[in-house]
Amino acid sequence: MRGSRTDARRRRHFRVRKKVHGIATRPRLAVYRSNRYIYAQLIDDNAGRTLASASSREKSLAGQTLTVETAAEVGKLIGARTKDLGIDAVVFDRGGYPFHGRVKALAEAAREEGLKF
Repeated sequence: MRGSRTDARRRRHFRVRKKVHGIATRPRLAVYRSNRYIYAQLIDDNAGRTLASASSREKSLAGQTLTVETAAEVGKLIGARTKDLGIDAVVFDRGGYPFHGRVKALAEAAREEGLKF
């Protein structure tokens, strides 16, 4: 037996992270998805710090269940916060999740806000 679904996702994430690296001018947009919430962070890997974050746990999104629409709202939030920092290009890190459903909705909403990746 090879392990759980979570272990498989972690293996995929490590495989992707070998190639994906964010810098200050083009940070990494990392996505984490749990069963209840979705989180997005802008990370400068050189400095090892988070530049901005957004999640479905925020007050403006409180009470909503995690759907494709909620994920799109988080994508719009992170896109707006990225624009406020003066950043227009990011490297997308899907966190080992398939680019489908909620992860895809978050990414497309961030693109609509003007992010390039």
